Amino acid sequence: MRPRLSRLGLRFAAMAAACVLVAGLPSNAGSEQPAPPDPGNLTGKLLVAAPSMDDPNFTKTVIFMVEHNEHGALGIVINRVLGKAPAAEVLKGLGVDAKGASGQMRVFLGGPVEPLLAFVVHSTDYADADTRTIADGIAVTGDAQILEAISHGKGPHNSLLALGYAGWGPGQLESEMAHDAWYVAPADPEIVFGNDIDGKWKRALAVSGVDL
Repeated sequence: MRPRLSRLGLRFAAMAAACVLVAGLPSNAGSEQPAPPDPGNLTGKLLVAAPSMDDPNFTKTVIFMVEHNEHGALGIVINRVLGKAPAAEVLKGLGVDAKGASGQMRVFLGGPVEPLLAFVVHSTDYADADTRTIADGIAVTGDAQILEAISHGKGPHNSLLALGYAGWGPGQLESEMAHDAWYVAPADPEIVFGNDIDGKWKRALAVSGVDL
């Protein structure tokens, strides 16, 4: 089966069912423990894995938070690269018309949930009917049109193609944060779209106020 692009609205509606728990962290489900502290709305911010994070899905990850509300949370990992290939090959793999495509595309692993779904995190100088602006200077699009535009040199100035996402059910992310699994940082476009992939985690951690 080929990866496929999907409309963002459908992904947001389904996110409550996407429950990704950090290994070893207790959950409040079915217990009488008090509710964890409210970290505030994290939409449009960076979620930064704590140095103690030992879940291989999230060790040293930086996640751009696309949605966070009472139904759960959804984010896209922005510092794990799956590989780089000619744009034509990437588009064909995603079932997108590759005619006239040129250049290379780097593909990120956006998270362990539904890895056959593709998202593009990008600068706000591009928008189509499926684009949603999430933070200052940062938007997300989930349709094929943006990839065609990028491959023809007509897309956004900055972009990041990711497969899959990270998801949490109601209260799960709050519980993980109460156990110091994550830190929060502003979504700086220089971090989100920076070419120093290996350095994103340390930069985001520093911005969050943690000194390694």
